Amino acid sequence: MAAKTPREIALRTLRRWEQGDTHAATLLSGALPALEGRDRALCQELVYGVIRRRAALDWLIEQRTDGRRQPSLVKALLRLGLYQIFWLDRIPGHAAVNETVALAHRCDVGRAIGFINAVLRQSLREADAMRAALEALRETHPAIAHSQPDWLVRRWQAQWGKTDTIALLEWNNQPADNYIRLNCIRPHSPKPEGEPVKFEWAKKSIRRLSPNSIPTTLPGFAEGAFYIQDPSTLLAVDMLNPRPGEAVLDLCAAPGGKTTAIAARMKNDGRVVATDIREDRLKQLRENCARLGTDCVEVMPLGTDVREKFDRVLADVPCSNTGVMRRRVDLRWRLQPRDLQATTKIQCEILRQAARNVKPGGLLVYSTCSLEPEENEQMVKAFLKRNRAFDLETERALLPWRDGVDGAYAAALRLAPA
Repeated sequence: MAAKTPREIALRTLRRWEQGDTHAATLLSGALPALEGRDRALCQELVYGVIRRRAALDWLIEQRTDGRRQPSLVKALLRLGLYQIFWLDRIPGHAAVNETVALAHRCDVGRAIGFINAVLRQSLREADAMRAALEALRETHPAIAHSQPDWLVRRWQAQWGKTDTIALLEWNNQPADNYIRLNCIRPHSPKPEGEPVKFEWAKKSIRRLSPNSIPTTLPGFAEGAFYIQDPSTLLAVDMLNPRPGEAVLDLCAAPGGKTTAIAARMKNDGRVVATDIREDRLKQLRENCARLGTDCVEVMPLGTDVREKFDRVLADVPCSNTGVMRRRVDLRWRLQPRDLQATTKIQCEILRQAARNVKPGGLLVYSTCSLEPEENEQMVKAFLKRNRAFDLETERALLPWRDGVDGAYAAALRLAPA
């Protein structure tokens, strides 16, 4: 089947996502250019929505099929149809059924067409009762109702309690806002579109775009007038507080959001050494630095033996990303408990290396986009226990349901003067 309509492209994208380990956003970036306007928005909504609501959709399918195992293509079609019936209000229920059945015909699923038609029509007739059943699951089985992994829900409830966990689960299921950071190095006239928003740690440069904006197509993007960036990522840069003329080391720097923000804070005056471990990400980093005009940035591979000392060092380490699940919709189904243990080992090693590059009296900022204590407060506490020459100046966690932005953590660690 040659995918042409938004539903066909959405189905193909979801099938490819199920069968591999490529991120949904990456798959969509290759599929969406074939569509325009409303069709493009519908395709993206279907892909992200079905992935977000996967556990709830599978529960609905089980109720209609007595738990019988379904072929993967049939299940994918049912998920697509049920998502439109229960979560896509702008599409009439009968249209959702008809379009899904027509898609099943084009997929040539044989006798399963009648089965798909029957399941969807019964679901439409009993939609109110099924919605009530889903609502009841919010109390008894929140992981199903909010379609997030049971192990994470239980973990968060133990950490924050039921009320805050439910608020986080609801946050994770909302479409993510698009933000841009204006680039003071290459100001653009007129200023890029968007609503100016202020945060304590990012007071002047952030704008919120309209939901349907495509940032890379906006005037000023190619000229480097702005960078696509969530406000939470600037917490670490604000805590680092780089100044003109200083030497700064940015570890794990790609794709360059914090690197270019550091250069902007320094007014492009000084030296920023930016490193990363993957060559493909280093290519992105170089391209972004060139687009934004950050001439003070030197990009080098992580394997480079950087022996010099810096005034300020940023260790924005790889993490579980549990603070950005709203934005990375497929993460909830890819992350496993064992990943946390593996990630903390990497973080510990990067933090150890970063400490070696701090000048006496200099500042080391450790940051993640995780909500998990062993990656954040506990990691810093263990580091300070091993490194008595460092003191904790400040630390802060951004919690999505409280602060209204993606989750993040940052800690500023000061090395004693010589």
